This record gives sequence, structure tokens and C-alpha cells, in this order.
Amino acid sequence: MTQASIGVAVVGTGFGQKIHIPGFKAHHRTDVVAVYHRDLHQAQTIAERHGIPHACNTIEDIVALPDVQAVSVATPPFAHHVMAAAVLKAGKHLLLEKPTALNVQEAKELHALAQQHQVAAVMDFEFRFIPAWQRLAELLNEDYVGQKRLIKIDWIAGSRANPERAWNWYARKEQGGGALGSIGSHMFDYVDWLFGPVKRLSANLSTTITQRPDPVSGNHKPVDSDDTCSISLELVDGTPVQVTLSAVALAGRGHWVEVYGEKGTLVLGNASHKDYIHGFTLSGSKAGEPLVKFDIPERLEFPKLYDDGRLAPFIRVVDHWVACIDQQQSLAPSLKEGVYSQLLMDLTHQAHHHQTWINVSN
Repeated sequence: MTQASIGVAVVGTGFGQKIHIPGFKAHHRTDVVAVYHRDLHQAQTIAERHGIPHACNTIEDIVALPDVQAVSVATPPFAHHVMAAAVLKAGKHLLLEKPTALNVQEAKELHALAQQHQVAAVMDFEFRFIPAWQRLAELLNEDYVGQKRLIKIDWIAGSRANPERAWNWYARKEQGGGALGSIGSHMFDYVDWLFGPVKRLSANLSTTITQRPDPVSGNHKPVDSDDTCSISLELVDGTPVQVTLSAVALAGRGHWVEVYGEKGTLVLGNASHKDYIHGFTLSGSKAGEPLVKFDIPERLEFPKLYDDGRLAPFIRVVDHWVACIDQQQSLAPSLKEGVYSQLLMDLTHQAHHHQTWINVSN
């Protein structure tokens, strides 16, 4: 029996054009039927470029379309709450980009709306869908390292290292900008997924590039969002986790997760500066022997790779979303996990502000 396709609207045309539209077009169950841009002419141009039937410049027009059964929201975080709430209130299924919202109260409101309207609401936490990460999760579940002694996470990149990169919403803390929201939201999700809940945390957030040029006037404007984060976590099971995040590190070492335990060690990492998805390798060591690289089982590998490494895991996220729609339930990573990631980000800001450890109410 052929399963019906799902009519999807894409809201947000930056990452939306780069990944969401081609990802939905590549998936066998989704059909992009509408696109949103705040400028109607721009929306029409994008729709024509991608062969999309409907172009809209309000979220109300998007959710009113009968062809639209589901909506992906890939706008900047300051727009997430209003737009996602409109989607959920209209009874449409939701795929939401990270970070979830501007604060945990907004995230909780969205989660409650998804439950109230009984729709599938999923977060784009794509690291859960990358083969090497899935193998790491399996090895941890198989007790490869035994009792954990230390987890070390470095995500040190240079995407915003150029001080002449234009000022925009990312430079503004109040609009959800900064490295914590951009990459820390992912980190908090996969820490919970792989290692369990957090008991308490402390943090220091830095803004090392304090001004950037306005793209219109050329004048430099102030930056108050973080670009480097040092975070200490203590998990509920007592394991210490040391985290360093940076978006301004020239020739940074990339993205690494190191797990040290009583029985062994696991090291997952990607040193690529051009593709933060492709290139992950996983190595392990038992009882202090030299690290040995693992082969990733074929059953976990992506069925197809793309020039842009972000597409393959995004298509797996779409697989997950479609399965949730079919089953009429939201499975992890859902808005529930989005709420938890947002909570930990909020508490990180509090810990930095007060320069003290903050307990997490799980």
C-alpha cells in the first residue's frame, strides 16, 4: 500500500533554502507545497526557483493553506515562539530548528500546545542521526567504558572568527544569538541523550569580538552575544563533564567528545572546518591500550551522501518526523527534549551571571 505524501511548508529561507527545501524534496514522503518569507516578492522568487506552488508572507497565510499538513520553522530563534505557536494552534505538525525558543517558558508553552493539539512536534537535533554518533550510543549502552570518570567536549570552530563578518541577529543576546544557542543547544541535547540528565552546572560566557560592521551602513555596531563558552556540568550519576565551545577559534580543533571510564575510553571527533557533519571518526581503547578506530556498521551508514553533509542527517530527521506523524506521537528528539535543552541554556546564562553553580530541577 502506497503511503500518502505529506504537504510541507518551509518557514525561513536561509537554512530553509540550503537544507530544508532540498531535504524535503529528496524524501519520498514529503512534498514542499508552500514557502514563507516576510517579503512576498522574495517568497514568490524562492517559490519559483524551487517549483513550490504557494508563496506567503505571513504565518497565518501558511497555516490556512489546505495543502499544508506540516510546517518546518527554520527562522532565527526570536521568531520561533510566535511562528511555532501559530503552526501548532492550527493543528499542523511541526519540525522546529534549534534553539527551541528564547527561554524555557516559551519552550514549555510550545510543548503544551503540541500536546493539546495532538500533533507531531520534533526538534532538528541532527547529531542523534549521524552514524558515528549512533555507534557511540550503542557502545555506551553496551558498557564499553564502564563507570564514567570524565567526559570532555570540545566544539572549537572558526565560523565567526572574522571580525568583519556582518552584524545581524546572531550578535544580539536578546534575539537568541551566540554560540550557546547555536551549538550549545545541540550539546545539551546530546549530553542528555548519551550520558543522562544534569544535576548542576557552572559557566563562563565570553564575547571576544565586541563589534561588527552593519551590512547597510558599514558602521560598527556592538555585539553582546557570547562567542566562547566554558561550561562545567555534573551529571545526576556524578560524572563530571567539561565543555568548551567557540565560534571564533582560527584553526580550531573541531568537534570532539571524549569519554573516559573505568574499563575504557571512547573518542568521537571531526576536525573538518568546512563540514561539521561529514568526517566524524570513532575510536576506542580498552584498559589503557592505544586507541583503535572503529568501523561504522553498514546498517548505520547513510544510504546516500550529499555535497553538503548536513543534508543526509536532516533527511533522517525527516524520516523520524514522518514516522511520528504516522504513529500520531512525538518521539525523541521532540519538543520535550527541546524544553530540556532550553532549560540548560537558560541556567547556563544564570550561572554565568551569578558566577556560581546552579542546580538543575529535572
